Amino acid sequence: MATTGAETQHDSSTHAVIEIPADEHSVGTFPPFDGATYASQLLWLAITFGVLYWIMTRVALPRLSGILEDRRDRIAGDIAEANRLNDESNAAIAAYEQALAEARNNAHKIALDTREKLKADIDRRRAETEKGLSEKLAQAEARIAEVKAAALGNVSEIARDTTSELVEALIGKAPTATELNKAVDTAMK
Repeated sequence: MATTGAETQHDSSTHAVIEIPADEHSVGTFPPFDGATYASQLLWLAITFGVLYWIMTRVALPRLSGILEDRRDRIAGDIAEANRLNDESNAAIAAYEQALAEARNNAHKIALDTREKLKADIDRRRAETEKGLSEKLAQAEARIAEVKAAALGNVSEIARDTTSELVEALIGKAPTATELNKAVDTAMK
């Protein structure tokens, strides 16, 4: 180990130790607590506070208040837009419900009109059919009456012929026309 003055070195270690003489190192109080430095500390405190206050009032606070104002304006705008959209959606819902009610009323009217038209058409067809049937019935009754009259007209002649043949077959002799007419007229009454 080599020693030169106030310095001591250790060869065997990698650490160097420096010794400072005691007269260079004064032992006193901690500077912030030293009464002799209060005035300068207070001066620098006031200067630092003033500078920080000026920076805050001129730079930081206007930026912060601008940001807050922008946010407040954006929130107010968003709320106003939401209220406007809400009013529009309520108006659209009311218009939809009114249109739906009108559509239902129109559908009901159309159904009633269609029902009335169909009923009128059915009544008209029924009347036409009944009229046609009445005409056919009248024609059929007239034809029946004609056929009946024709048949009744032929009945007396058929009755005369049949009676004449029966009498001839029974007695072997044909009756006279006067006797035959008298017998048939009496039987048909």
